[in-house]
Amino acid sequence: MERDQGAVSGAPKQLLSVSDGIVLLCGMVIGAGIFKAPSIVAGNTPDAAGFMLVWLAGGVVSLCGALVYAELSARYPETGGEYAFLTRGMGRGVGFVFAWSRMTVIQTGAIAAVAFVFGDYASEMLRLGERSAAIYAALGVVALTLLNLAGTVESKTLQKIMQTLLFAGLLFIGIAGLLAGAPEKPAAAAGGAGSLGLAMIFVLLTYGGWNEAAYIAGEVRDARRNMIRILVWGIVVVTALYLLVNFGYLSALGLAGMKESKAVAADAVRLAVGGKAAVLIALIVCISALTTMNAAIFTGARTNYALGRDFGFFRALGRWRERGSTPANALLLQGAVALALVAASATTPDGFSAMVAYTAPVFWTFFLLTGITLFVFRLNASEPPAFRVPLYPLVPIAFVATCAYMLYSSIDYIRNPDFGPKFGNLVLAGLVVMALGIPLYFLARGKNPAK
Repeated sequence: MERDQGAVSGAPKQLLSVSDGIVLLCGMVIGAGIFKAPSIVAGNTPDAAGFMLVWLAGGVVSLCGALVYAELSARYPETGGEYAFLTRGMGRGVGFVFAWSRMTVIQTGAIAAVAFVFGDYASEMLRLGERSAAIYAALGVVALTLLNLAGTVESKTLQKIMQTLLFAGLLFIGIAGLLAGAPEKPAAAAGGAGSLGLAMIFVLLTYGGWNEAAYIAGEVRDARRNMIRILVWGIVVVTALYLLVNFGYLSALGLAGMKESKAVAADAVRLAVGGKAAVLIALIVCISALTTMNAAIFTGARTNYALGRDFGFFRALGRWRERGSTPANALLLQGAVALALVAASATTPDGFSAMVAYTAPVFWTFFLLTGITLFVFRLNASEPPAFRVPLYPLVPIAFVATCAYMLYSSIDYIRNPDFGPKFGNLVLAGLVVMALGIPLYFLARGKNPAK
């Protein structure tokens, strides 16, 4: 992959251990979804066994994806993740459009979406006026961007602290649900006419984010060996926590009770500890959201850095600040775009839903293309990497098929009568912004001496 050498200033240092990588991966995956999605999933599964099975299936699908990414990372263990894979497998143009989309839609939209979750729950404890959620969201983006500017060591230390608190909170919710006992009234069948496909959409949304670990490969010690450990063990930890928490919900509320609940975690814990549960759950969700935001800011800036390293048009983004070992300019731009999306989403009925609509189709487009690159590399590789996906080609085929289904679902979702009228235009907006990367690539290539 050719680079504009003039765009490079400094280079990433291998400061991250396996445990650091697992913490970052778990931080990206475990977000607000585990506090929102279970109620919807319960309404679209026929019984308790089916409910638990779809959560287990989500872990299996994520593990398939993690194995695909582990081989890709073993082949090209450098900072940049999907950007590096797509550039090498499908060409500089595809890699550029992905990096552009990640900078303007995928990652910045995800940061803004989770920032609104933080804002919503922080507002439950202390409101800051009519736009309280948006104010908290903006403050969260600014504070965590400044933390990451301070340096990689500072960022990963806070991540470990918040992740420890989050793990403790999730364990508490799961155990509290189990101790609360069965619901007073037997749960009637909650599913029946529900959609298993819709259930899986929300399950996989809740598992989303594990791929972010690929963006730190260039900063992981002995990445060719350790990235597989980070990806696989990270997914195993997340799956175990999700199964425990959902089993706790199920034990406390029953399937019908979960379906009817508007705040399933609060309702489950309230049965165990009483009315103080609302504040306790708000604190746990705020920690969860901040943890996810911090990991997203950390990894997202690495793609912007890779883009600036390879294209002189974005030269300023490709400078690595030695003090703190961080891509400072890339972090600043990412923070500015995320703040702009927070401001735009503040005018919609729900900031979180707005950002999901904006990002989902673009995200699944490139997830699908990244899965396909593995087949390209297998056909063209001259020597095997340090790790190869087992049961090839069944595992990557399962992953690619899931990505294709999710892409279809994320676009088709705008036909939902409750969702489409409010946020359908944002689906189109995200696709238009992605498409703008095509002419921009030709402009950037024309100004880049290393074509």
